[in-house]
Amino acid sequence: MTIKADRISWAAGKTVIVDDVSIAAEPGKMLGLLGPNGSGKSSLLRLLVGLRKPDSGQVTLDGEPIGQVSRRRLARRVALVEQHATTDASVTVLDVVRLGRTPHRSALSPWTSADDAAVEAALDRVGLAARRGQYWQTLSGGERQRVHIARALAQMPSEIVLDEPTNHLDIQHQIDILRLVNALPVTSIVALHDLNHAAMFCDRLAVMDKGRIVAEGTPEAVLSEQLLREVFRIEARIEPSPYHGKLHIH
Repeated sequence: MTIKADRISWAAGKTVIVDDVSIAAEPGKMLGLLGPNGSGKSSLLRLLVGLRKPDSGQVTLDGEPIGQVSRRRLARRVALVEQHATTDASVTVLDVVRLGRTPHRSALSPWTSADDAAVEAALDRVGLAARRGQYWQTLSGGERQRVHIARALAQMPSEIVLDEPTNHLDIQHQIDILRLVNALPVTSIVALHDLNHAAMFCDRLAVMDKGRIVAEGTPEAVLSEQLLREVFRIEARIEPSPYHGKLHIH
């Protein structure tokens, strides 16, 4: 396992947000994190990447407590794509993606050919090499999200964590983003709100409710009409999709 949480809990004041959660990301696989709004998904992601410290339990990276990993080494290893990352600054696509090289450079070190190569590879991976000089404010929502993924890839991480990367995007961009993430040669943990997309693209799912993991496993093992009823409060049918062979919820 790469990123692993062992019985972690975290509270905001007296309100428990993440409650005794154990979860592990498998190398090279895509783990989808599902749950209703307020179930604790975003808080769990921040605990998994070391932005918050659990009140109890432990998060490890390849078996090493994440609190003992230096911020610089952690940033080289794990990339986070936030849900609402934005800027009002007049910056280009290239400016944003170059920020991903920060963990690999000291304050006085010159920009190198290795930095250029990492940035170019990231831009190519998300299909934005031709947009390198375009200003941030002129990009669509889907393009901005791809820029943030490129910035994360420029870090050359082994793990990438994304908090609802398809939020507020139209359906074509949602599928494009998830197809891109699914094809990345990294371990990924993705918080999602669309159950069909989770079933289509994720290797494994973990479902949260009221701060706890209530189901975990393959999409076929996890997604059931009973779970949708009890956790998401919806009545739905689950059938194999005639288009992609995965589950379809309707």
